[in-house]
Amino acid sequence: MRRFTPAERWIHRTTAALVGVCVVSAACLYVPDLAQLVGRRALVVTVHEWTGILTPVPVLAGLASRAFRADLGRLNRFGPHDRRWLRAALRRDHSRAERPAGKFNAGQKVYAAWTAGAMLVMAATGSLMWFTGLAPLMWRTGATFVHDWLALAVGIVVIGHIGKAFADPEARRGMRTGRVDPKWAAREHPLWRTEDADHPDADHARDVH
Repeated sequence: MRRFTPAERWIHRTTAALVGVCVVSAACLYVPDLAQLVGRRALVVTVHEWTGILTPVPVLAGLASRAFRADLGRLNRFGPHDRRWLRAALRRDHSRAERPAGKFNAGQKVYAAWTAGAMLVMAATGSLMWFTGLAPLMWRTGATFVHDWLALAVGIVVIGHIGKAFADPEARRGMRTGRVDPKWAAREHPLWRTEDADHPDADHARDVH
């Protein structure tokens, strides 16, 4: 059963690689032991700055894909079943009946929204730190504080995301090959078919672009 098109998988892999370089280069800048081990601070700063600028590019380029736009629409819709999923998650209720999900469950939607917001804030604060003439010193000091602490939060959330992926081999296969077992889809995302039928771009979601 098709879950992701080649374009969507390319967007995910490229974005993951860029975010990974950002996180690793940030660690090399702020963790003394790593900074001493790697050295060449100026080069690490340049790599960090340019990967930060390039991080949104795969998503922006991916807007040319109808399937990707369709999935963004799914991620942007939050219905009653999503609120039910979150309540069950807060109660640590793992029964499938209490966690209904479409193509993306509520946890994935919250993660996507948080990540998009965090990347925008990181880009804005990073720009203030890089281009010092854009704002007065007080603003740049505040931007540095926000950027540093949000970077730590992003690192923790990314590690959690990777942990979730390793806990679900079939979900990983869907991102790696684009296809998943229909039984897994029916079990973990029972509303997916209904959601597709109601989606205005449902036919386009099967495009290879």
